Amino acid sequence: MTYQETMRKLKAMGTAQNIKVYKRHGAGDNLFGVSFANLNKLKKVIKTDQALAEKLWASGNSDARTLATMVADPGKISGKLLDQWARSHQYYLLSDMLAGLASRTPLAKKRMEPWTASSDEWAGRAGWHVLAKLAMEEGSLTDSYLENYLKRIERHIHRSKNFTRHAMNDALIAIGGRNPALKKKALAAARRIGKVEVDHGETGCKTLDAAAYIEKIWDRKKAARKKSR
Repeated sequence: MTYQETMRKLKAMGTAQNIKVYKRHGAGDNLFGVSFANLNKLKKVIKTDQALAEKLWASGNSDARTLATMVADPGKISGKLLDQWARSHQYYLLSDMLAGLASRTPLAKKRMEPWTASSDEWAGRAGWHVLAKLAMEEGSLTDSYLENYLKRIERHIHRSKNFTRHAMNDALIAIGGRNPALKKKALAAARRIGKVEVDHGETGCKTLDAAAYIEKIWDRKKAARKKSR
């Protein structure tokens, strides 16, 4: 599918109601209002197309950029381009989609480390969400490596920017769900941190209570073990 064809389809799929909803969540003015159901339909047709993904992102259109993160090639996208994408938007959903893409690349850890140290709110958010994904899925990370991030979260979370702070809280939860030793350390950190305040704007989004949610993760694991017996 060509860039022009893709943009025409995106425009045709958009709705006024979705535009209102997405703008309320911070998508900006350059968008068509395409549902994720329709974006997923396009992804199934396009599959993987790095060249198209780069053109879609360059359009500046929020829906096109979301689709770009879905069809980009994790094996071909460069670290330089990931960095450019991480700093060229102001929308939490794009940070989350970019984190999902980056976490599937061989560059995940190398991009996560500078992003989590970035003063840029959106790159920071993406970085902490990559860390959350790695904490849940990447077995090679050592406990001591993740403990250092727990310490950083505890030191900086209340001073970090709004949407970065939200992702740091998610990373804290993910680390706490990794193994029993990290659960103990993450719970202790969460209790010292206390309530994490995040302004979600005119949306129904909420910030999870890290300690309570870590306990829920382990309750679900315990129930799953019992069920499998």
